[in-house]
Formats: sequence, structure tokens, C-alpha cells
Amino acid sequence: MADKSVEILLIEDNSNDVELTLHALKKNKLSNPIQVVRDGEEALEFLFGEGNFKERDVNLQPRVILLDLKLPKIDGLEVLKRIKTDPRTRMIPVVVLTSSREERDIIESYKLGVNSYIRKPVDFEQFTEAVRTIGLYWLLLNEPPNSNGGD
Repeated sequence: MADKSVEILLIEDNSNDVELTLHALKKNKLSNPIQVVRDGEEALEFLFGEGNFKERDVNLQPRVILLDLKLPKIDGLEVLKRIKTDPRTRMIPVVVLTSSREERDIIESYKLGVNSYIRKPVDFEQFTEAVRTIGLYWLLLNEPPNSNGGD
């Protein structure tokens, strides 16, 4: 059976931002397996193997989550809170990638355990560079803990 692991979970409701992010990753040769979900409810269903994702192997969690804060159904801060309070998902690095300029969103994200908070640049080249840097760091440089809990 083929490995169905997802390395990047992109939680983003804006289809233009989804396309830009996927294009930026591909342009920088970071075409790791990516799952895109469009709202907070779908994100939680994916992570915890519920709803449309009840057949998914929840032991194969993404290596990094790119999370928008302004999401329909369940907002990004609530998604972040659920990820960081559940033992099955708390170790997954979460990068908030949002257009929010609200200081309280930054503070609350860090209180909830976000690993990084990046404001989406409006300029395409800046955005591409930001996504490239995220991909290089979290997928190539960062050393995650052994998922088995030890050697």
C-alpha cells in the first residue's frame, strides 16, 4: 500500500492565497505532499480523522501546518488551540500565515503555542520568498522529535 503521508497541511479559505502558496512551493521545488483544507472544521476533521477524513491514518500527521487565522466555521485561533492541546497533534509545528495585522492575534497565537507567525506580504515576490523560507526551514532544516517517542 502506498504511503499517503502529507508533509504540509495548508489551512486557507482564500483560493487566490491557496494558488499563490502552491505556486510558491512548486517554484522553489518544495513539492512535498500537500493537503489543502478550506475551513477550520475541515482542518480539525483532517487532523483527527473525523468526518470526510475518517478513513485517514491519523498516525501520518503533517510535518508542518500553514494556518490562516480568518477562517469560516471554526476560526484559526480555535484550530490552533485544539492542535496544541491535543497530545496527538501538539508536536506538529504550526506557522500562522495570515493577513491579520491585529496585535492581539499575534499575542494570542503565541500564547496558544504557535511556532511562527508570518504576515502575508501583498507583493507576489515577497510572498514567494516567505513561502520558500518557510518550506526550507520547516521541511529541510528543522529536526522534529522522533514520532515513535525514542529510538
